[in-house]
Amino acid sequence: MTSTKSLFEEISSIATKRDNSLLVESRAEHIIASVINLIHLIQESYSQDQAADLNKRLINAIRTEDVRKFTRGMRKIKEQVEHEN
Repeated sequence: MTSTKSLFEEISSIATKRDNSLLVESRAEHIIASVINLIHLIQESYSQDQAADLNKRLINAIRTEDVRKFTRGMRKIKEQVEHEN
């Protein structure tokens, strides 16, 4: 029975690894599509200079795993708009 249990555990672990791989692939596809859509929205919503700054901050925030980098850029643009009005 021990070999049967080991075989079952091995099959289960392979299935889990395969499921995790599919999960990672699926989530990555959705996230990448969302980021592309966000970049298009930024380009449509802001001036060329502002959009370039926000795109740079977005990529940098992802690379450094620091959301605040993008948030600071958004706050900066909001403050500029408030001062113009």
